[in-house]
Amino acid sequence: MPTNKPYPKELREQAVALVLEWRRERNRTDGGLNEIGEKLGVHPESLRNWVKRHQVDAGERPGLTTDERARMKELERENRDLKRSNEILRRASAYFAQAELDRPWK
Repeated sequence: MPTNKPYPKELREQAVALVLEWRRERNRTDGGLNEIGEKLGVHPESLRNWVKRHQVDAGERPGLTTDERARMKELERENRDLKRSNEILRRASAYFAQAELDRPWK
């Protein structure tokens, strides 16, 4: 099973900059991943993901930016917690309503 080795932020930024420079020098919109990845010891697929994320964040490519993705994740977590709380309250309400019905009249 492969392990994820986290790359330092500085290396990611440098790698993205090198790929974008490589593409500008050659007037291309793709490529350079294998060459730059080999020089820096980074897998080309990781590099491709970093470049794609950079382009989305810069507005050059459609998609959710990093900030939007973080906000979406936060909202999904909050939604999950609220659903769980509502389920607990619904069950507690049903339990107490049943207990009220089972109580003898005075």
